[in-house]
Amino acid sequence: MNKIIENKLIEKFKEKGSFSREELYCFFKSFDPGLKTGTFGWRIYDLKKRNILTSIKKGFYTISQKQEYKPWISKEIIKISKKLTELFDDIEYCIWETSFLNEFAQHQSGKKIILIEVERDLMESVFYELKDSLKYDFFINPNETTIDLYLSESENPAVIKRLITRSPIDMQTQKKVKVYTPYLEKILVDLYCEEKLFYFFQGSELVHIYENAIKNYPINFSRLFNYANRRGKEKEIKEYLKSNLQHIVKNLIND
Repeated sequence: MNKIIENKLIEKFKEKGSFSREELYCFFKSFDPGLKTGTFGWRIYDLKKRNILTSIKKGFYTISQKQEYKPWISKEIIKISKKLTELFDDIEYCIWETSFLNEFAQHQSGKKIILIEVERDLMESVFYELKDSLKYDFFINPNETTIDLYLSESENPAVIKRLITRSPIDMQTQKKVKVYTPYLEKILVDLYCEEKLFYFFQGSELVHIYENAIKNYPINFSRLFNYANRRGKEKEIKEYLKSNLQHIVKNLIND
């Protein structure tokens, strides 16, 4: 793509919170009246690949002025990831820890929980295998009583949960180990959906986390709402965002 046109694109749209595919098409047509649909699609693909353009929902984009979210991976997560791949062939899993949230939260929590999500049929096997080989207090799908009486008192809690199909998961390689972590959109949805487990990130703290995440990183709202829909919470989360963060998301949510 012509660098002059690319710079004009950034200058024109960088101050807009979002813009539509139609607006982008009109911009390119002003320089190339005979622009074909296939060529236009390739230009969008190229801009997204080079992190100049970011999708925020279907048919809407923003200029990428924010760095993509990549959480810092601890030694504990690497160790557990390595153990999972050694014990189970082709396992689908997702792992993260609540310390990921410290950069978004108003108050730093001294409580850290490691979350391990696996396919339903492997939950018990993973529980017993990890329990026998790693020094953590493992809990499998803890209910409210277990959370109140045991998990909240544990110094090294690790929770094993069911991995919801088609969860938005990213992959990093750390020390030659493939580590599968959630996209930020998944973390935000899970925090809302599981208020008992994430009890120390609720209320005004949850609002702070959502606001800081949206301000500091490019959020793909299509990805967020698709996953929320799989958890049966899409409508609730949209209402939550409208009620608490209307000033940020007013042009990003369709009823």
